[in-house]
Amino acid sequence: MSESVILASNERLDDLMTENGLKIIQSREVFSFSLDAVLLSRFANIPKRGKMIDLCTGNGVIPMLLSTRTKAHIDAVEIQPRLADMARRSIEMNGLQNQIRIIEQDLRLYAKEAGNGVYDAVTVNPPYMPVTAGDQNENEHYAIARHEIHCTLNDVMQASARLVRPGGKVAMVHRPSRLLDIVETMRKWKLEPKRVQFVHPHANAEANMILIEAMRDGKPDIKLLPPIMVYENGVQIV
Repeated sequence: MSESVILASNERLDDLMTENGLKIIQSREVFSFSLDAVLLSRFANIPKRGKMIDLCTGNGVIPMLLSTRTKAHIDAVEIQPRLADMARRSIEMNGLQNQIRIIEQDLRLYAKEAGNGVYDAVTVNPPYMPVTAGDQNENEHYAIARHEIHCTLNDVMQASARLVRPGGKVAMVHRPSRLLDIVETMRKWKLEPKRVQFVHPHANAEANMILIEAMRDGKPDIKLLPPIMVYENGVQIV
């Protein structure tokens, strides 16, 4: 790991708690990663080698975590310049620039330019809320991360379907309230849901996250995995 990282004002280094000591640049001024990204990085079926892509990568946390599980080359697309810059510096600081490439671009445009079926797997932690739902945060960085301002669920699924090869996997984390929309949109773009896992704060609470993985051109056959409980007796266990 490089010791010469230069942090901008209001930036900090956070420990990703990996065996190889990965650290990530974060800031209160932009959207920081949370448990959903960590759970997605554990949930996704990814190739040991080959090529994969992370959409809506933010500060690059998911490809960094995935790098501990695979030797595959990982492209990561982020539309916000500041987050893309933070991700790029984190990648370089951890010496991962030969495995991870940060692409600062609109995922809709990138999917058209990159070509069809060029990746073995796709991961995505997209904005959860339609623009019409709830109050958008005044901070532009937070608003873009939370609301479908630059990409809708349909945009994300269309891009994923273009980018992944037939038989390849697309893994996503989202809100349970959007489950029917998610399944409908995946199938619209020939992504067949294969695995679903609900995440609950604790055993007596409703699910507040959903992990779902689809296969390009797959046959209908879905597995509901055991639910994840984040807390047990007030203690975080995941």
